[in-house]
Amino acid sequence: MSDDTITANAVELATELTIAWLANPNTRASGEDVPAFLRTMHDAVTNLSSTTAPATQEEPSAEYIPAVSVRKSLASKDHLISLIDGKPYKTLRRHLAGHGLTPDEYRQRYGLKPDYPMVAESYSEARRDMAKKIGLGRKPGARRGEAPAAAEAPASGRGRRKSAATEG
Repeated sequence: MSDDTITANAVELATELTIAWLANPNTRASGEDVPAFLRTMHDAVTNLSSTTAPATQEEPSAEYIPAVSVRKSLASKDHLISLIDGKPYKTLRRHLAGHGLTPDEYRQRYGLKPDYPMVAESYSEARRDMAKKIGLGRKPGARRGEAPAAAEAPASGRGRRKSAATEG
């Protein structure tokens, strides 16, 4: 392909992208914004279609410094302190998701052991107690506080009421 063909193609593609951008009802652009956007699109398309591949930049492995020590993050039973921002949380899962991390990535980033908790101890105990109270974790058919021997009725006829058909 010649440079003229690439340039013509880049202009056409940049124009189509700009038209699509302007056709979006959520786009609020003034007349001065259109040429700048068109130039940006042209540069982007030209860079994408260039024959020389741009040098790939490896993401530098950033050294993440924790906001607090690991010992301090686990000091309280009521909350965990995040190593990212130093704020207390009962559970870290949502906080980590907001930073684009999974619990495993968080542990790896700060060199934590695989058993580092993601939930505060008191919060976990409260949830466990609530689950036991509503009956989670029991086998089907088992009732709370009922012994297997107490379930059987005495076999003797004492205290049993006679039915109307047998009375007579």
